[in-house]
Amino acid sequence: MLSLFLHKRQKPPPPPTVNVADGYLPIESSQSLLAAEHRRQLLDRIWQYTALSHPQFSQLYLNPIHRYAGLVQQLPASETHHHAYLGGMLDHGLELVACSLKLRQSYLLPTGAAPEDQAAQTDAWSAGIAYGALLHDIGKIAVDLLVERQDGRVWHPWQESLDQPYRFRYLKDRDYHLHGAAAGLLYTRILDRPILDWLSGFPSLWANLLYVLAGQYERAGVLGELVMQADRVSTAQNIGGNPSKALQAPTHSLQHHLISGLRHLIQHELKLNQPGAAGWLTQDALWLVSKTVTDKLRAYLLSQSIEGIPSSNLAVFDELQSHGLVESTPEGKAIWTALVAQGDWQHSFTFLRLQPALIWGNEDRPEAFSGTVSIAAHEHSADTPVPTPAPDAVSAESCQSQPQPDPMKLEDADYLGTLLDMFELDEPEANDALPESADDTSKLQSDNPGQAFLNWVKEGILSHKLIINDSKAKIHTVGGNVFLVTPGLFQRYAQEFPGVSQGSDQEMEEWRWVQKQFEKLKVHRKRDNGLNIWTCQVQGPRKKTTLKGYLIEDPKLFFEVMPLDNPFLKIERD
Repeated sequence: MLSLFLHKRQKPPPPPTVNVADGYLPIESSQSLLAAEHRRQLLDRIWQYTALSHPQFSQLYLNPIHRYAGLVQQLPASETHHHAYLGGMLDHGLELVACSLKLRQSYLLPTGAAPEDQAAQTDAWSAGIAYGALLHDIGKIAVDLLVERQDGRVWHPWQESLDQPYRFRYLKDRDYHLHGAAAGLLYTRILDRPILDWLSGFPSLWANLLYVLAGQYERAGVLGELVMQADRVSTAQNIGGNPSKALQAPTHSLQHHLISGLRHLIQHELKLNQPGAAGWLTQDALWLVSKTVTDKLRAYLLSQSIEGIPSSNLAVFDELQSHGLVESTPEGKAIWTALVAQGDWQHSFTFLRLQPALIWGNEDRPEAFSGTVSIAAHEHSADTPVPTPAPDAVSAESCQSQPQPDPMKLEDADYLGTLLDMFELDEPEANDALPESADDTSKLQSDNPGQAFLNWVKEGILSHKLIINDSKAKIHTVGGNVFLVTPGLFQRYAQEFPGVSQGSDQEMEEWRWVQKQFEKLKVHRKRDNGLNIWTCQVQGPRKKTTLKGYLIEDPKLFFEVMPLDNPFLKIERD
């Protein structure tokens, strides 16, 4: 893709000479701040996701981003948590915009609107999501920091832009709940009047965006969810899920309350390592039943009159994960599904997985569970043992002694590659558990098992449980057709509905039986040589591969409005 900055590669004029006293940071232009290689890569990726012309992109995205860069300068995003380095606020903002726009590609918005309305509002919703992501932490620079000019005057971000060297320090006893409230002081400095006038013409989007900017994510619908997911990805990538950083949090912060609450519950109230328990302790992990423990954690913190406790379990999962208090699955989720077995007893649960040292530290911990905790199958085979840290894994202690790399000095593609690898989020993390009863299965079943599979695919797309056109997706759109990846999509169906074949063919794996029932519907397009399976070439930003699957010519089987083709896929012809 032609770089957004290709036309700006000429040597910039020299900056005016300014004497910068020791301990102060120089003022930098937005052009200079955004010229760092990793930021240019992010901007190019943002442009790619918007699919706008350069004039449109400049007006809706590049101009607000330049104003944002000029405002936040080299301020960090936090004192000791994520992006706690010079320029961290700018990096975090750009990462969130890129990630949120990536996630947005799997959504038709506004939800439930007529297809023609969704098409007409595509650019507005994309821009609104990007603005919510860019500005969600902007209030921090108004209430967390004291910024002092070189002449000794205090600078407030609602004043004119910084015009001389500056230094800053974090305020003691700051109120973390003011971040959302303080955003209202600043976002009109980033979003100009024409943009606000335009967005206000879309009532549903406008309401969601205002709620996000006020920090009321529970009221912000899909827009709030996407910003929270993007925030989790950017934060987790930066801190690497390192609990030692969370342990440094101030005593009045939310992460400190979450740690204290978990320690109290596990050490004094919850049963471990027995049927009916809320958790199981193995040699290298503490597995906590997600809903039970999170319900009790919220209730305990509320009983202690602690304010700002998230109102939903999903929001608590996001907080725990973003602060490095729980370990993420290989897919980047907070929720694990695992089978607990001991003797003749076994049961499957959805879990939060923690490092035991986070709860007990140097204290004596209970005996490890004598049974087994096995991770449930997802994309691959049956149960696999609980993984142990790799030999070269970085310990919490070594993280404290090793300096953090400065992203301003990362001049290669690995920075962007690492970040974008974490965008590959598929199913909603709170709903990964297998159906708990036959009633769950019956909701999507019909008398025709092949049709039942199609019903499941359509429902999964509508609910966003099944993503499309992403690197881990099992459903793509290519050449005006719908492409169903095999065996992955059929394997997942068989995992969600174990026993679906009811023993019809003892010699055939269940997913193969489902695939045969699907083929009997004859809704797929055959190749010229009469074979069912097509091959798609995948040309990604970092690798090439192939996918096998079925081509469905009638997109109305799954979509009211056909999404744009996946630009990275190409059908191999006979």
